[in-house]
Amino acid sequence: MKHATTRAASPATNASGELPFEDSIGYQIRATHRALQRYLQSMIEPYGVSSGSWYFLRALWHEDGLTQRELAARIGIREPTVLITIKDMEARGLVKRVRSETDQRKMHVWLTARGKQLKNTLIPLARHVVATAAGDLGTAEIRMFLKQLGEIQSRLNDAVAREGRAPAARPRS
Repeated sequence: MKHATTRAASPATNASGELPFEDSIGYQIRATHRALQRYLQSMIEPYGVSSGSWYFLRALWHEDGLTQRELAARIGIREPTVLITIKDMEARGLVKRVRSETDQRKMHVWLTARGKQLKNTLIPLARHVVATAAGDLGTAEIRMFLKQLGEIQSRLNDAVAREGRAPAARPRS
């Protein structure tokens, strides 16, 4: 399949065709994500919450009682990973699993009182992390940045759909 070229494929590809890290959108997004995760983890860890559990809590604070499959879809991870994290969160007293009354194959995940109470403590910490990352960017700049990130995500999702294939498997070492 022919790949479309874009007007800004690389701001500074050198003569050998390399893409320096400082010019790679993918690398910079990943590095930024890792920095955000490290800072968020340092803020929420004292409350017994891992960065992995954070996303589950966020989804359940928005809509409690989701099935494990629904959680996987909301968070964007595979179902086996959901089970591992949910079991850990259960052991920490953050959630409980309850079998569906209408479909015995489904397990719903419900926040415990402790899981619900953490929202009032952790959301302000997350807002602090975001405010620190945003620094002195104004509201309009943040909205524009988020819009641009959304556009990048949309283009990449469209490209994957057009190609009609899953990403190539990583080589085993």
